[in-house]
Order: sequence, then C-alpha cells, then structure tokens
Amino acid sequence: MDQFSNHPLYRKHTIDSVMSTLWEFYKKNFLVLFLSSFVVCLCVQFISAKINFGEITSYTDPMQLLEKYKSMMVPFLEVAAISLVFNVILQYYVMYNPLEEHPNIFAAAYKSLKYLPAYIVILVLFTFMAAAALIVGLILFIVGMFFALFWLAMVFMFILPILMAEGNNIGHTISRTFSLSHRGFWSNMGWVAILILIIMVVSFVVSGLIMIPFSGSFFKIISHPEEAASAMNFMTNPLFVALSAILSALITPVMPIFSAILYFNGRSRETELATPVPNNEPDRVRVEDLYAKPYSDDHPDNPENKHTES
Repeated sequence: MDQFSNHPLYRKHTIDSVMSTLWEFYKKNFLVLFLSSFVVCLCVQFISAKINFGEITSYTDPMQLLEKYKSMMVPFLEVAAISLVFNVILQYYVMYNPLEEHPNIFAAAYKSLKYLPAYIVILVLFTFMAAAALIVGLILFIVGMFFALFWLAMVFMFILPILMAEGNNIGHTISRTFSLSHRGFWSNMGWVAILILIIMVVSFVVSGLIMIPFSGSFFKIISHPEEAASAMNFMTNPLFVALSAILSALITPVMPIFSAILYFNGRSRETELATPVPNNEPDRVRVEDLYAKPYSDDHPDNPENKHTES
C-alpha cells in the first residue's frame, strides 16, 4: 500500500479543493511553519540588510558597478544557501509530518539533508534549462516569456516532492518530474499561475503598507528613483527587518504545501488511470445460446469437453 495514501493532501484536486486543502493544512500546522520560517527569514533579512541596494544607483561606471556586485557576492551566497537548505527542510516536513507519529521540525531538518546533494545537482541542470526556456520566451516576446516562467515554476515545484517520495535518484527524479508535471498540463499551469499571481499581489500590497511608516510611500521610491539611495536607508531599521521577516514567514510555507498538493494530485490521477475498471455489465447472450445443445456441459461425449482435455 502506498505510504502516502493517508496523507491529507493526497487526492484528486480541483481548483477549489487546491485552495481549501492548502488553507486547511497551513492552518493546522501554522505554529511550526510560521515560527521556523520566521527564524530563517529573520536571518535572511539581517544578512540582506548588509547589502546597500540604494548605493548601487549612484554608480555610473560599469567597472565600479561590477566591483560593487563582487563585494555583495558573499551575502548573496549566504542568503541563497540558507534559503536552499530551509526549502528542503520545509518540503520534507510537509511531505512526512502527517505520516509520523511524533513529528518534529528538527528531526525533519536532519532527515531531509540526505536529499540536498541530489537536489543541488538537479538545480544546476534546471538552471541551464531555465535559461534556454527564457531565451525562447524572449524570442516570442512578452506572452512567451510569461508562459516560460509559469512553465518553469510548474516543473520546479514537482522536483522536491518526487525526490523525497520516490527515491534519491537524480535520473529518475528528472524523468518523473517532466512526466508527472505534464500529466494534466493545463490545470497544473493554471493553478501555478493563479497562486503565483495571488502571492505577488499580496506581497506587493503588504510590502507597500510596511514601507509607509518608514518612507512615507512605497510609490515614492518608484516615482523618484534618483532619491532611492536615501529613501531605502530604512531597510537597515530593525523594526523594518522584523516586519519584513514576519511577512516572508507567512508566505514561505505556502509553496512547499502547494508543491505537495500538485504532486499528490498527479499521483492520485495516475493511480486512478492504472486501476482497472470493473465490468459490471451482465453477461451477454450469444447466438449459439438460442439453440438447444445436443449434450449437457458435463456429458462425457460432449465434444467441447474432449477438446478441452486434449
């Protein structure tokens, strides 16, 4: 029996059930998901505060700008590494937390690390594929670029659930990612697009509200880019860092839960197709059944019995 068959996210979904199931799972595990995400997001925000984005706008010399970016490489890599590892931990927790008798985020952190090397290799390969897809999207202009972005996001969301549920094998994970993500292609694309747009709108609005006490207006930075350097000094303010971490912590668990929903939806549909449908139709009357038989079925001289014995 499939070990995930009792998982609360394992079912064949519609757009309504996707949102309702995501919300129910998020609400049930909110405390662990939020607190762990908040700690990690707070670390990321403090590291990001070291990067003076406003100072970048004051450089006009390309060489000076390049040197500035080089000096930012270490905090960028720190943020990327923390985000990568935590994404693996959070995905493992979403996949296995409902199946364990005594779930623990720290145990999930330890157990999930065995998937990290394979995940990094797949991400490197995925980066090359993403670059090629975006180039094709740019060639096809705006519509193609957005299609390529949503397609990449859809494929990407299947990687970790497959890696964790079906074995730590790079080749199998890559092939299964493409086959399962393209099963129900348009529904998967639609759900991913809707969720990404919702997150983008919510993040934009809430970020704007958070910035009001510090900059006066979020649109001030956009409408007066020449004042961006001075206007963005508030990003090092501890209160702004904490508020940004809270916002990020609220949003961060959504994607791992949604990834699991996409995967389990694909698996349940796949299982449904593989299960043979029982034939409930009554036995049909054959033409020969309309005529009297010269011998009964158990008669020793019945030629059909002799043919069967031979």
